[in-house]
Amino acid sequence: MSEQNIDFLIERGKLHWEQRTSDGALQKSDHFITLATKKRPNDFALSILHSKIKFNLAKYIETEPEIKKQLFLDGAEISKNAIFNHPNFKPIFTEAIGDSSSKLISAINKAPKILVPGLFWWAENKAHYLNEKSVLERLNHRELLEVLMHRVISLDPGFNYSGPYRFFGSLYTRIPGVELTQSETYFKQAISSNSDYLGNLVSMAEYFHQKKGNREQFHKILLEVSEVDINQFPDKMNPNYFSKIYSLELLKKESLLFE
Repeated sequence: MSEQNIDFLIERGKLHWEQRTSDGALQKSDHFITLATKKRPNDFALSILHSKIKFNLAKYIETEPEIKKQLFLDGAEISKNAIFNHPNFKPIFTEAIGDSSSKLISAINKAPKILVPGLFWWAENKAHYLNEKSVLERLNHRELLEVLMHRVISLDPGFNYSGPYRFFGSLYTRIPGVELTQSETYFKQAISSNSDYLGNLVSMAEYFHQKKGNREQFHKILLEVSEVDINQFPDKMNPNYFSKIYSLELLKKESLLFE
């Protein structure tokens, strides 16, 4: 395939990504970007876009549980491979001391800012994949997830609309033995920093208030989100659209979630 043809695939994939609130657009974006990444496997930015597409498909579009899990896992692996193949990470990992696990943790702790998107989407996809796994499996991956996202916080705490704080707010409702006040603190930080990003509010309702048994707050937040005019925030139109739709889905499940 010629470089011109690959560029065409990328162009089409990005176009559908920007139009992802339209029916079928995310699936089309995934199709084109999948083809393009096969031809340019070492294109870091392209791989991260691919990882984000997988996450959005799993989180907002797919309804079959096993397919959702596979999409999250695929998204995590895409970002992980993008990190390992990046020329700024390879020497750091090679020079790290210890077994493979120790080397990885050490290298992540020294990862440069350019790798933040890969670190974030690796952790975000992996955590969502693990949400439906056993407590033991979540505990086994806790250190990796924390190291990945602590590195993002240290380099770019506002990444993806305060995503690292939203991440820890969610994570600490899924790890036994962690005080829920930690989750609440992280969510409040995310919301105070990016109050017009509806995903921060929806995640706090979905994870913290559900875990805490705060049905009234859960309902109130999601109802308010569902009534927001997303045209107020044109730069966040696409993610806020999906957050609104997701808030309605959670409201439909409310009675089941608080049985």
